[in-house]
Amino acid sequence: MHPVSGTPREVERLLRAWLEAPSAEPLAVATSGSTGAPKLVALSAPALRASAAAGLSRLGGRGNWVLALPARHVAGVQVVCRSILADTSPVILAEHRDLATATAALSGDRRYLAAVPTQLHRWLASAADVAALGEYDAVLLGGAAARPALLDNARLSGIRVVTTYGMSETCGGCVYDGVALDHVAVALGTAGQIRLTGPMLFDGYVGRPELTASVLRDGWLHTPDLGRFDDDGRLEVIGRGDEVVVSGGVNIALPAVEERLELMPELAHVALTSRPDPEWGASVVAVVSALTSAAATPSLGAVRDFVAAVLPRSWAPRELVVVDALPMLPSGKVDRSRLPTLLDSSDSARLDRPASGRTEVGAARLVRPAPAGSARVRADESQERDRTREGT
Repeated sequence: MHPVSGTPREVERLLRAWLEAPSAEPLAVATSGSTGAPKLVALSAPALRASAAAGLSRLGGRGNWVLALPARHVAGVQVVCRSILADTSPVILAEHRDLATATAALSGDRRYLAAVPTQLHRWLASAADVAALGEYDAVLLGGAAARPALLDNARLSGIRVVTTYGMSETCGGCVYDGVALDHVAVALGTAGQIRLTGPMLFDGYVGRPELTASVLRDGWLHTPDLGRFDDDGRLEVIGRGDEVVVSGGVNIALPAVEERLELMPELAHVALTSRPDPEWGASVVAVVSALTSAAATPSLGAVRDFVAAVLPRSWAPRELVVVDALPMLPSGKVDRSRLPTLLDSSDSARLDRPASGRTEVGAARLVRPAPAGSARVRADESQERDRTREGT
């Protein structure tokens, strides 16, 4: 087993030697750990080669890559592998002042970049970075769901974005813009669970045969994700099965609520989680970041109304937590395993009810100023019971 670790150049040397070996043992690549403890997946050389070849075929052929992601995770490993198979070396973003200078260091006719939505969001704020992104034949976007507004802004700016779906267990992206790569098959279970098969599948989880057997069955990878096919047969990923929360007997798709709140002008970044609730079973909590001031923070009532304008009101968050920044992983994903630790932060600001015990949701008074940590707002549960009975 060859564990992937070290600097990007060290990973590149490891992969060059590994790909040239006639019978190399599998690579051991760590998952991002966005929903729990990272796992080590075993990836064979044939699987990585098949994945890289299928991706390059879909994109239009070999090219030069900028490595903007951690090299030790699968997306970075794939950038390095594609570069090696094209007889080139990736340009490493961290070795340059910014994306524009890294892009200028590329050679050759075709240029590619792989990124996560958070990176694209930041680059779109810079005219120089937007100009640089326009020079790529494709900007692969994966690792997390990309909001429609983000994709629209990028494409209106002339950026050729390709959304990807995949995971460490599939050697990275195996579905581009909703269409499976060559030799990859996608199927949906009765409840919409996504299953994948093809030559890009991993060998298993290192040292965890029972976990491997639970997800690799009959040649298919049974993912935790839920999806559907649109009218054109393209795969739409709805979210993870464990991102559906049951509250008051209602199934709430957290990714759909997140997508809606991403459109709220007062909110910059949003992630949803839940906590146990003695009455509702579970209570949905919105964790938001990058608000410029306390005055700019929308009330919980405003947040709920914004959600309810499109989705069922029963899906709207019952609590609002404001933080300086969402917890992130090196891969650029939100560290969802850390979200619950923010809900009862010792430096949180509480909102109390007036003496009457009744108030509009979120229209409570501040007991103490909100520090730099987090501010927590909870819906008036008695009012929520009234609204539930009214069917709003």
